[in-house]
Amino acid sequence: MTAVEVSGLSHRFGDHVAVDNLDLTVSDGECFGLLGPNGAGKTTTLRVLNTLYPPQSGSVRVFGLDVKADAMAVRRMLGYVPQQLSIEGALSGRENVSWFARLFDVPRRERAARVAEVLDIVDLTDAADRLASTYSGGMVRRLELAQALVNRPALLVLDEPTVGLDPVARDSVWARVQEMQERYGMTVLLTTHYMEEADILCDRVALMHLGQLRAVGTPASLKAERGPDASLEDVFRHYTGSSLEGQEKGGLRDVRGTRRTAQRMG
Repeated sequence: MTAVEVSGLSHRFGDHVAVDNLDLTVSDGECFGLLGPNGAGKTTTLRVLNTLYPPQSGSVRVFGLDVKADAMAVRRMLGYVPQQLSIEGALSGRENVSWFARLFDVPRRERAARVAEVLDIVDLTDAADRLASTYSGGMVRRLELAQALVNRPALLVLDEPTVGLDPVARDSVWARVQEMQERYGMTVLLTTHYMEEADILCDRVALMHLGQLRAVGTPASLKAERGPDASLEDVFRHYTGSSLEGQEKGGLRDVRGTRRTAQRMG
């Protein structure tokens, strides 16, 4: 079964083409990485998929549902962790997750148990009643995962979820993602600039550059195309030219936003 089907998707901001005639499929149950430099069109693609932007041309379907015609039904199937922080520091961890449970219409009789379940999965039970403003960066990202998982989504979308985290915190976040995928059979669609993460975690990856899809395949097959000793970073550089070109094409706002996120997460 196809979890995500993108066909002929294009999206513009004024004269800037952010996504250019993109075709992409993600299979049910796989972990799929969307890679590319800043300005490649990754976040715009995710925002269309998440129904935050309507498709300007082409179509996007999530488990057969059109994101434009069936937006509310699609939203109920999604969990989303954006690049920028999405927690409320004045609330406790438990209150943050409970708010998302209400937002996603988790039945009242199930809310407390669901909230407790996901807080336990991300190892925040002991800190659940502390203000989120006291959390470390890794704890914040795990709290955001709990928020995204409380409705038991069929598709979990992660937009650079480990930006600004130290290696230990990054490993902790990904361990929880893998645990949830194994437990509930979720499909995971992620973006990351850490090639080693994509290499280890993803069943398949796609390389985007300047709004276009440049390559798609398993990490092993893409590396094999470049040579016996190639890394996924070598593949990235081959298809994108360099990690800076996309930023120079108009990604300065994204760069500043990412830096602000990293600074806030310590």
